[in-house]
Amino acid sequence: MPIEITMPRLSDTMETGTIIKWNIAAGDVVAAGDVIADIETDKATMEMQAFDDGTVAKILVPEGQTTEVGTVIALIAEDDEDIEQVASGALSSEVSGGGEASGGGGETVGAEVNTVSSSQATEKATTDTAAPVATASPVVNGHEVVAESDSVSSDGKQRISPVARRLADEHGLDVRSIEGSGPGGRIIKRDIKKAIETGAETVAAVPPSAIATTKQEASPKSASPPTAATPLVAASPLSVMQDQIVPVSNIRQIIAKRLIEQKTTVPHYQVTCTFNMDPLMELRKELNTQLASQQVKLSVNDFLIRGCALAMYDNPYFNASWLGESIQIHGLINIGMAISLPPERGGGLVVGVIRNADQKSLRVISAEAKYLAGKAREKGLTLEEMSDSTFTISNLGMFGVDHFTAIINPPNSAILAVGGAIQKPVVRDGTLTIGHEMSATLSSDHRVIDGAMAAQYLLSMRQYIENPAALLV
Repeated sequence: MPIEITMPRLSDTMETGTIIKWNIAAGDVVAAGDVIADIETDKATMEMQAFDDGTVAKILVPEGQTTEVGTVIALIAEDDEDIEQVASGALSSEVSGGGEASGGGGETVGAEVNTVSSSQATEKATTDTAAPVATASPVVNGHEVVAESDSVSSDGKQRISPVARRLADEHGLDVRSIEGSGPGGRIIKRDIKKAIETGAETVAAVPPSAIATTKQEASPKSASPPTAATPLVAASPLSVMQDQIVPVSNIRQIIAKRLIEQKTTVPHYQVTCTFNMDPLMELRKELNTQLASQQVKLSVNDFLIRGCALAMYDNPYFNASWLGESIQIHGLINIGMAISLPPERGGGLVVGVIRNADQKSLRVISAEAKYLAGKAREKGLTLEEMSDSTFTISNLGMFGVDHFTAIINPPNSAILAVGGAIQKPVVRDGTLTIGHEMSATLSSDHRVIDGAMAAQYLLSMRQYIENPAALLV
């Protein structure tokens, strides 16, 4: 039975997909993990991976054509199948189409985002890419122990291709005892064939108190006591670091691609300035005391966002984009705010955008910043909430960082990296005292902004930060 490649559902709102590029042709031999096509959805361009081995028999949907989710778009012949026979039988498949991307006894393909917004990847994409690191299921005293392995997703679902499952059922194999070698630990056909040829199952070490489940009832005569050869896990107060292969999350792939592009195509340079934070810290404390009854708490970052926006009026080229033949100075001041994501959401960061930041009060900026940060970490931001920034600020002060540099977020021309407001010995009015200082490093696009212009922008920022009452009007 040939392997059917169907158009997968790559987002919760996806109804159709467009094949931008086929990386395979009829007659090509493919292996599990090979990227076979680029698919454009309503939100992103994604790579499709094969989950099993075989030979391409026929491409059913050409490049540039939009196809409904679940439609069969290609056929792959298995090792024991004739390619010409599979290709000749494809006409009926083209007419009838396919079922769901994960059903119909056919083979599906995985997707890895390489452009925008992985926060809206579907449950299927998560199942196919997230691979917990664990051992395979053991057999102890004739009873099979169910343990989470690389072939089991975090929600308990077995990751196995339809072809591999069919082959395992035909030979009566329990796939829980087989370690997958496909993408994300998925069990594929060659894993089943290997188990058939060797006739052995992978046995993992488990503590004697592990809860066992029996695949079939064994008679008292056939049951054998555990032997000394059975490996046991000894408790140890110290854990030992081990090598791990961690799948790259969709958003991490986006970050990697974008950062390489940005760092290699934009001529970066950095200028650093130190701000006296004592006036701002005092004003913030006073305002938060007065606003406590309204459950409003302003952060240092709220003041910085407001200051960045107002400084644009004296330095419009920091609110600009390089167009090659010209420079576009934007009329709207939209400040992007870098937001770190927790590991359970794939890690990395996204940029939430506070639009018209120069026209909003500190209270409104604070509310929007908290909303964007919370939504990004819990549900994910929409494309609109991440689009159209004209300047970006990245703040690592809350992590105890005092100085760092950041990479520009195109089409922005600059990004401000700020550390924490550190209490240290400082000189104020010729006297050594204790005060708060903050380091801010501006990364600029030298095609748009010269060094003197960067220095002038930081001086404008200093005026607002060290005289924070100006941020209130």
